[in-house]
Amino acid sequence: MPLILHPDVWRDRRIVFPTGVEIHMPPPSHSDLDHEGVAIIEERGPSLLLDGMVLVTGQVERVTDFEKGFPLQQARTDSGWEPDTWIWDDQAVVCHVKDKGLVVLSSCSHAGVINVLRHAQRLTGIDKVYAFVGGMHLTGGLFEPIIPRTITELISIGPGIVVPGHCTGWKATHEVARQLPDAYIQTSVGTRLHFA
Repeated sequence: MPLILHPDVWRDRRIVFPTGVEIHMPPPSHSDLDHEGVAIIEERGPSLLLDGMVLVTGQVERVTDFEKGFPLQQARTDSGWEPDTWIWDDQAVVCHVKDKGLVVLSSCSHAGVINVLRHAQRLTGIDKVYAFVGGMHLTGGLFEPIIPRTITELISIGPGIVVPGHCTGWKATHEVARQLPDAYIQTSVGTRLHFA
């Protein structure tokens, strides 16, 4: 199966915190992937895999007024370090489970979890979201203020299953568990999810 990557994935990045602490985030090694025989497809738009059964969203359209990217992130350019707020290479994987709805798998949802879900609905023409699995990027001082609005929008979308990932943060995870108790599933290393 090919590895579908947005072209921005090759950007050299860093996060610079207000304290001055920096975290360097180098891109994947193209030569290492080539050496391992990985077939790389660079694509900004949506792609289909496995005989059209799996959708890779491509660049997620930003439509909400409260999910504003990650202002602490920068990317190296020919002119030096520049803001990389929107993280355009953030993508999700979507499957449609017959008679259930969409299953949306995201890593960190840098685009914002609501933007990711609305994008999946727009691309597929299917409104029913059966499950969301992944990070919601709602931890820390920059993102915790949008937890209430995110949860409100998530409730309006109405997924039957919500499995928050690592970068959701404990405050947002607790709110998901409190406000969507029938949908919330606690996950950990080794958790296996089966959607049918």
